[in-house]
This record gives sequence, C-alpha cells and structure tokens, in this order.
Amino acid sequence: MPAKNLSGAHIPGSGANASELLNLNKEEAIQFPDISDLASRLRFTPSNGHIWLDDRRMVLMHTRALGVLRREMIEKLGQDGARAILTRTGYEAGAMDAEISNKVRSKGKLLEAFSVGPQLHALEGIVLVEQVKCDIDVEKSKFYAEYLWHHSFEDEIHIDEFGIGAEPVCWMQIGYASGYASTFFGRPIIYREVECRAMGHAHCRIIGKPAEEWDNPEVDLKYLRAENFSESKNVQKKQQPKNIIKTRSRYSDEIRKANIVGASAGFNAAYHKLKRVAKTNATVLFLGESGVGKGVFAKTLHQMSDRSDKLLVSVNCAAIPENLIEAELFGVEKGAYTGATESRPGRFERANGGTLFLDEIGTLTLSAQGKILRALQEGEIERIGDQKVRKVDVRVIAATNTNLRAAIQRQEFREDLFFRLNVFPIRIPPLRERKADLSLLLDRFVWLYSTRHNKNITGFSERAIAALLSYEWPGNIREMENLVERGVILADDGGAIDFQHIFTSDETFDISAFRLNETGFLDPSSSEMFGLEPNEAKENTSNSIQDFLDRGTPMRDIETQMVIEALKRTKGNRSAAARMLGISRAQILYRLSKIENKS
Repeated sequence: MPAKNLSGAHIPGSGANASELLNLNKEEAIQFPDISDLASRLRFTPSNGHIWLDDRRMVLMHTRALGVLRREMIEKLGQDGARAILTRTGYEAGAMDAEISNKVRSKGKLLEAFSVGPQLHALEGIVLVEQVKCDIDVEKSKFYAEYLWHHSFEDEIHIDEFGIGAEPVCWMQIGYASGYASTFFGRPIIYREVECRAMGHAHCRIIGKPAEEWDNPEVDLKYLRAENFSESKNVQKKQQPKNIIKTRSRYSDEIRKANIVGASAGFNAAYHKLKRVAKTNATVLFLGESGVGKGVFAKTLHQMSDRSDKLLVSVNCAAIPENLIEAELFGVEKGAYTGATESRPGRFERANGGTLFLDEIGTLTLSAQGKILRALQEGEIERIGDQKVRKVDVRVIAATNTNLRAAIQRQEFREDLFFRLNVFPIRIPPLRERKADLSLLLDRFVWLYSTRHNKNITGFSERAIAALLSYEWPGNIREMENLVERGVILADDGGAIDFQHIFTSDETFDISAFRLNETGFLDPSSSEMFGLEPNEAKENTSNSIQDFLDRGTPMRDIETQMVIEALKRTKGNRSAAARMLGISRAQILYRLSKIENKS
C-alpha cells in the first residue's frame, strides 16, 4: 500500500515499484530498493510546528528563499567562502543520514543499506538520484560509486541567480554525498561533480572514491575545514598557483599527520574560534570532557600563534603533588627548603616569550591559584625562597574537564581567577556529538598505527563500522585512538580490522549489549542489555505484553512508560537510557519532546 504523509498525500516512490522513485525505465538505471521504509519515517506534526525524519527535526523552506541566501553568501563571502559553508552543511547532513541507514536496513545487503543516502536525498526534495555504478568491497578497502543527479534544486537556484557558468555548483549536495559515504564506511570518501547542469550539461554526474585515490584531494578537503570568512574575499582575489600535482603519499603526509582533524559542525565551530584568537595574546580556556583533545587544540593554538618560534611548556596540574606545584610553576631559590641545593626556574620562566599550557587547572590549590592570578595580572613571579620579582611574558592557555563555576560555589576555585582565565573560552564537543568526524579520525589513526607497527591494514569490516557508529565513545578521542591501535595489532597483516579486534572480551562498556546479526550489523534486540537470561527475558516480556493488551494500553503510552522507567534506572542519564532501550540518544530526546508536549 502506498505510503502517505499526515495529510494523506501520496509519497512518490514509496510503492512496490522502485522505478517510480527514479522516474526511469528499468533498462536505463540500476534500481534502488523500495523506499517505503524511509517514507514511513517522515512525520508531520503541524500542531507542534515539527517535521520529523526518524528522530531528526527537519524544516521545509522555499527554494527561492534558499536562492537569496546563496546569493547573499557569495556576494559577502566570495565563491570559495560560500562553497565552504554549504559543503560543510551538506557534509553534516549526510553524516546524520548515515546514522539512519544503520537502523533502517541493518539486516539487508550492504548496497541496500548504502542506498538509503541517495534515496533520502530524493525524499528530502534535494535531487533525484540515478545509480550508474557502485563497486564496493569494504574489507579490501575498495570503493567506487557513480551517480547521475536529476532536477537538482541547487542547480535551479544557482542558475536563476547567476546563469550558466564554467564550474560545478552543487556544493551542498557534494558535501552530503561525501559526508554520508565517509560516515557509512568509516573512512574519508570524496565525491566530485564531473558534470553539472549549471555548466550546460543535461544532468549532473558525480563520482566517489577514497580520498587517497584522487589527485589533489586536499582541494576538496579544504572545504571541510573552518575558515576565517571575514578574510575570504581577500583570499579569493589571490591567484592560486596552477598545475599543482601532489602524490598520494603527499596526501598521507599532509592530511593524516595534521594535529587535529574534523569536519563536523561542532569541530568547525571550535576550530573557527581557535583561528580567531590564535594571533592575539588573549588567555584561552579549553572546556570539554576528558579525552576530547584539549591538549592537541592547545598545541595547535601555539603553532598558529606569533609565539610559535618560542617554547610551549605544558603542565599537568593534576599530576604534580600539591606540595611541589608552586615550585614547579614559579621556581625555587637555592636553600629555600631542605633539598633545594641549587636554584632552578619554574615553568613560567621557561615559557617566557612563549606559551604556558595549564592542563587540569581545576585541581590547583587555592594558594597556587592566587599566585597564578598575580602572574596573569602583573606579568611577574617570585621563586620560592626569593624576594626578587621577575618579569615574564607568557601567554597562558588553560584546560579543564570540570565545571569551574560549580567549583567556585564549593569554594574550591577562585572566582577572580576564573574571570581572568575565561577571557576566551572554547568548548570542544565530545566525540558522540561529532559523528561526522569519525571517518577522518579513524582513517588517521589506522594510518598512524599501521605505520608505527609496520603493518598493512586495509580498513574496517562492515560490522566493525556498524559498531563504531553505534558506540557512544565515553572516553572520546583518546579511547578511539587506543581501540584503533588495538585493532591494528590484532588484525591480520593485509586485512581489515573486525569487530572482535576492537571490542575484546575484557571490555565493560555498553557495546556488549548489542548482538551482531548474520549480515554483521548491530541488532539491539538482545535481552542481555536488560540483565536477563534469555528464558527469563522471554517470559517477562510475554507477561508484560499480555498485561498491556488486557488493559488496552496504546503503543504510545507503552513507549512513554519505557522511556520514563529507563530514565529512572539510569538516574536521568539520557545516553545510558537510550542504550538500555536499544535506541539512539536522539530518539530518547524525540520521545521526551512528545511527553513534554503532551503534558
């Protein structure tokens, strides 16, 4: 039966014949699977002003309004600046749709699951996709995909505003395709538009390959990095050198060796702030959970600053004993205490002219905090046992994974120091909020540890990718790095990293709650997640279902009760509740919004 939206209108392509979606004869195109499973996830709730695709909120906008926005961006930022923003916007959307694919068709064939992306692109009104070729072998690290795009909205609005030109213009759609494929397969996949209607072609044609198989992949990847858009007009005026040819090994050196990598909205927001403040002398405070990469961001900030030719001195405040912290920071004069047989400078003096990075600053004693405050305000320090005041020119970068405002309330952190450090705070989002960055990070770590351990690892298996996408990453990037290194060590030389190479038997995290089905995808139906034996789970489930049916309880009320009970058991932890129920955190938030609206 054809799927319908809430108004009862027929949704094209949701019937039994998949060619209806493509509007093509079977002889002309490789057919996609039936789209009804995707169409059924599109829900309109005008009473709340919401449109939902699965658990993601969507909006409807006039294409003419988007055309005005595109024109304004190009006029204000230049073509490169506008392209960068639109490409990253599409990349983020593609990464989010890749998460949907793992839920919708997890029990089907790989290509059926992968086709969710092109079909969602059509369902969302972006473009009609015709598959020309899709040759994929995950374990052999093989990927080649070619599609035709018909009726692209992005072409239409660009042609209306600027007419026919000499370059492809489907920037947002290319970002979507790259973000979807990269997230789906856990490695950087780049799509390029080799034909475009905005160039006078009959349709648009795109080709997708792994980043290292393209010549000059950095030309595409640069649009996924945050830029200083206030300077983009000036950048556009500069003539770029022509005929730049870089080898694949050069790609590895320049892209994979980068200190920080990412393409998600959260990463780019943090990176954009980093670029803004780098050339100043302002104090920077990095905020974020343990393992998100605060130290790496601090190192990058120093390298981007005008002090990069001077020392970066790092101090882990939590690793130094309380009775030695002041001596480490400010230095000691000979004879200051028993054992001080010679004078030595502290970290402030060693960093003079450069940068001092104070990691875990929330662990400092109140006495040490007071002296740091003076050093920041006055630019001078005193060694222990000395009365001489020494001037220092130091840029301070601090980092913490604790809530400093709460520490102030507990009288564990000085409020005046907090205000002095909080000049330019930068929050680094946790990895669970950076799913669009997974492919870039996984690729970098596989390359890094394959090189370090002298192994040839081709990538990840299908079920390993499914597990990595479903995992919440409580230890963030540090945990990912450790798990990938373990996978590289355990995997066969010349082979791919599989699920058991990453998540071994000694792990205690919640990924063990998931069961892999015969296709290698995650199946959240395992009763083990509820701590029950199989027979006990089956009996309890049967009794509960009978009770619900006897009382005539609607399905929506059952969902509500399950969500509330899961939140009670996890003490309000939404991520843990989502794992307990075998759904995503976003789905928990969606159901909570329905509960709140109902109340």
